[in-house]
Amino acid sequence: MTSAPVSSVPAETPGEKPSLVRGLSLLDSVLLLVSGIIGSSIFLTAKDIAGPLPHPFWFFLVWILGGAISLCACAAFAELGSMFPDSGGQYIYLREAYGDLVAFLYGWMLFAVANGGTIAALSVASAAYMGNIVPAISQQHVMFTAVGIAFTRTHAVGLVLIAILTFVNVFGLRWGALLNNVSTWTKFTAMAGFVVLGFAIGKGHWSNFTAHAPGGLSMGLNPGQLISALGVGLIAVFWAYDGWVYITWVAGEVKDPRRNVPVAMALGVVAVGAIYLAMNMTYVYALPLSEVAKHDTIAHAAAAALFSPEAAIWLSAMIAISCFSAAAAGTLCGSRVYLAMAQDGVFFKRMAVIHPKWRTPAFSLIGQGIWAAVLTMSGRYDQLYTYVIFGMVLSYTLTVIGLFILRWKRPDVPRPYRCTGYPWVPGFYVLVGGAWTLNTIVTRPTQAFWGATIVLAGIPGYLYWKRTSRRIVASE
Repeated sequence: MTSAPVSSVPAETPGEKPSLVRGLSLLDSVLLLVSGIIGSSIFLTAKDIAGPLPHPFWFFLVWILGGAISLCACAAFAELGSMFPDSGGQYIYLREAYGDLVAFLYGWMLFAVANGGTIAALSVASAAYMGNIVPAISQQHVMFTAVGIAFTRTHAVGLVLIAILTFVNVFGLRWGALLNNVSTWTKFTAMAGFVVLGFAIGKGHWSNFTAHAPGGLSMGLNPGQLISALGVGLIAVFWAYDGWVYITWVAGEVKDPRRNVPVAMALGVVAVGAIYLAMNMTYVYALPLSEVAKHDTIAHAAAAALFSPEAAIWLSAMIAISCFSAAAAGTLCGSRVYLAMAQDGVFFKRMAVIHPKWRTPAFSLIGQGIWAAVLTMSGRYDQLYTYVIFGMVLSYTLTVIGLFILRWKRPDVPRPYRCTGYPWVPGFYVLVGGAWTLNTIVTRPTQAFWGATIVLAGIPGYLYWKRTSRRIVASE
């Protein structure tokens, strides 16, 4: 099955300034969102949830809650997207609600760690799983060591993947979308095969779904402890669902964005929730939660239990494709945020340029690729990302609060879509997001501290670019 074709680049009027192309259909948009969300986390996070929530009821409920909470945020973002249907998405919403500094710090966090680190981590992860199939590129082959960091052939392949993703996207929206669509459908097919074959011929046990943790349904916890355990579980779940905001970043290239961006967010999150439940049900069918909590690579353990240890090779191919697909989505979408920042005069000036032939933010893509390569060489991308997931959820909460602010500050801006359930649905997300943020500060103070430090480290850059921008304007 193939996606709807992406429209070709229209001709420009002589002397007209190059602009982005609205070439992404609704199907392209849904695939982009789903691909961006489903990366490596679904193959890794079960342990982090089964640990604090070792009862099947709570284990599955936290996945449903994560999807439902994300949908509450999507409803608010959909109204904001209908107000400002331009590339940059959340960056623009924060700028309109809070001003340049808050918006810049969000964009800085994306570039420095959140998106740059994600592209690096996913590219290296894809290469690492490819190494299980082709031993010549495995992590056992160390090419050199510098400042205590071993650079392996896996890292080298990861750099090649970053280069491929960058340059395919530089050469046109059509090629970037096509690459994403093909890799996403391949990923869907592989995951569907894992689930269907797991239940059809796998050596699992239905009794794993009724096994009770010590202490019964409450797991021996009082209500406050149970809520805190749910909050800890949601850290991993929010990480797994992170990426639904991608489609807002590229809204300037979506056809009929006032309709298609909200619809893509709703359809995409529901689809991801269904896929996540199916995958986790397969894991639990394979292993009881007490065993799930012991495995960092739960997909590998589940495949070995359901089929045989030899199934790990097939599973490695599935995970490699999934990681590559998610990196493709992050590459395409993230560059549009830096484009918007540069056009506002608060980032590298060159990144504001749209290529006159390919109609893509070519320099933003190249800058993003170079930084992702630097993070790959540093070997610190995974650790850095665990710090900023706190900042990402906080940014979502601030953006939803921004919906209330803009209803008051900008009542006359056209809103083709108005948030479903306003003010209760966005208000619920603000309460949950705020409570989760406070719970993270209490239960993961080191992550929260370093996350805040990374974000605030961008302030000197903001002051520099803002001052430079004023000088340029004054000289004109």
